[in-house]
Amino acid sequence: MHAESLDSWRHEHVFLGQDHARNERRSWAVVALCGAMMVAEIVGGLLWGSMALIADGLHMSTHAGALVIAAFAYAYARRHARDERFVFGTGKLGDLAAFSSALVLAMIALLIGYESIGRLIQPVPIAFDEAIPLAAVGLLVNLTSAWLLHDDHELAHEHDEADEHHHHHHHADHNLRAAYVHVVADAAVSVLALIGLTAGRVLSWVWLDPVMGIVGMLVIANWSWNLIRASGAVLLDIQTDAGLAREITRRIEAERDDRVSDLHLWRVGPGHNAAVVSLVSDQPEPPAVYKARLAGVAGLSHITVEVHPCPGDHSARQGPANMGV
Repeated sequence: MHAESLDSWRHEHVFLGQDHARNERRSWAVVALCGAMMVAEIVGGLLWGSMALIADGLHMSTHAGALVIAAFAYAYARRHARDERFVFGTGKLGDLAAFSSALVLAMIALLIGYESIGRLIQPVPIAFDEAIPLAAVGLLVNLTSAWLLHDDHELAHEHDEADEHHHHHHHADHNLRAAYVHVVADAAVSVLALIGLTAGRVLSWVWLDPVMGIVGMLVIANWSWNLIRASGAVLLDIQTDAGLAREITRRIEAERDDRVSDLHLWRVGPGHNAAVVSLVSDQPEPPAVYKARLAGVAGLSHITVEVHPCPGDHSARQGPANMGV
């Protein structure tokens, strides 16, 4: 067989999310916004001698760093999408970036908790006149960033896993979600800071500021854990879409005496799943017939089918022991 004749049987392994280019642009826009805010706070703190400004600027730098990871992951995945070294493409690179960002988020939560407990034990003077406007500006920046990154279709909550009729979370772009969680976490910290600072100034409840910090730590730690669990499941090739597995089995077993003996299903990118199906049949058909049965299944982008005739069947004596494509 000539090499040219194989071209019609070959296919690409590009499993990027459908909004990959848009999400990449949004990530870079938020990096620029957070980076500008970070520089302004650090420079302003140095010029005006405000530790509050410098501290918040350094805090913003950790989120900016995580957002840079997300943006670079998009760029790298796009540039190497057709690199044959990546057996199933670069679609899972975003999940690797999300996992890394979630670890950064967990460290930020621990740092906030450590600092808050320290200030409960040994209270420090708070410059309310500087801190309150700073928290308000930080909240505005983070709300703008969250608006840029939010996407109702991509960012579905893990609790939908209990509902077999909702599979949007299996199509979620975890890289975008990680960036979104970072800015929302920062916005939540700003809201809690405003509550604590306002109460501290009006009611002299200085202790409420570190208490709000502890609450923020718990909220951010919970978000971080959910993100680690979701992205880690993809990196470990855990089958999470039971509904899709049932649909594949139903279609394969819809006719004759075909039975699925083994099914491997895993995510290779946002909205893309790969499947390896082994089946046993009394009257086996070519693998292309079974692949045709799976045509049009949403989220199923790469299919390999292996057919085994039943032992002792007449067709087994006329053909090979198994067929695969």
